[in-house]
Parts: sequence; structure tokens; C-alpha cells
Amino acid sequence: MTNTEQNVEMDDSTVNEQKQEAKQSQDENSESDLAQQLEDTQQQAADYQEKLLRLQADMDNLRKRTERDISNAHKYAVEKFANELLQVKDSLEMGLCAEHIDVEKLQEGTELTLKMLSNVFEKFSIEELNPVGEAFDPNLHEAMTLQESAEHSPNTVLTVVQKGYTLHGRLVRPAMVIVSKAAE
Repeated sequence: MTNTEQNVEMDDSTVNEQKQEAKQSQDENSESDLAQQLEDTQQQAADYQEKLLRLQADMDNLRKRTERDISNAHKYAVEKFANELLQVKDSLEMGLCAEHIDVEKLQEGTELTLKMLSNVFEKFSIEELNPVGEAFDPNLHEAMTLQESAEHSPNTVLTVVQKGYTLHGRLVRPAMVIVSKAAE
């Protein structure tokens, strides 16, 4: 073998060794890169897990707070109405405590108390149904009896036995009425 051939063989073997070293270095780098990527991904997953748990806790707290608020709203919904009615009750009690009962003063006190109660009803959108002379409406009225009438058209409310009431337009109690029917 000539020197040139030996040099070429040495160069080939050196090149092969260098290639193997480079490949090993790449493998080691790719392994360390993969390990780093794995560690980063695991850290990111742990962060997401923590955020998820915090969001679930926040949602649970919000649900509990909302339930408590709704419960309190139901429980204390009539508080303002009750406070207004207490004035009416106080007025009635004062009338009962009077030692010398004068019929005129008793009537005047009763009228004032009724006016107070009517103001409370108005304040809370409770409207009175007093349908005398109106056409009978089964959605708002409850017929107690029928009465013959030549002066009124059939199905007209002649008398209100008990007034009805609505709350914000919704029927609370129908008016109990006597309704006209055609004379025979």
C-alpha cells in the first residue's frame, strides 16, 4: 500500500469516526432536548391542572354564594311590605286602645287606616278589582250566583260580594261577583 492509499484509508476512518462522534453528540443533544421538552410539558400540564382546580373552586364558591343570595331574597322578599303593614297594624291597635269610643272618631280612624292600607297596596302595585257594571271575565271574576236583570245585558257584573286583587297585573284573588242573566 502506498502512502496515498494509507492516507486515504486514514482519512476515511477519521471521517467515519468523526461522523460517529457527531451522531453520538446529536443523539445526546436530542435526548437532552427531549428530556427538556418533556420537563417543560410536564410543568405546563401541572400549571394547567392548578388553574383548573382554582377555577373549579371559584365556580363552587360562586354557586354557593348565588344559592345563599337567592335563599335570602326569598326569605326577606316581603320585608319592605311587612314594614309598611306595621303602620296599619299600629293604627288599628291605637283605635282599640281608646277608652272613650265615639262612633264618628272610630269611623274617621277606620277611614284613615284604610287609606294607609290603600297607600301600601298602591306602593307595592296591588290593584283592587271592583268590576261592578263590567262584563264578566272568568279570568278575573268568580261568579257566586246568577240573577235575572232586565236593565243589564247578560253576563254583566251586578254586585261585588268580595273585591279581587292583582299584584303587578297577576291575579292574586278573583273578585266574587253576582252576574246578570237574561230575564225570563
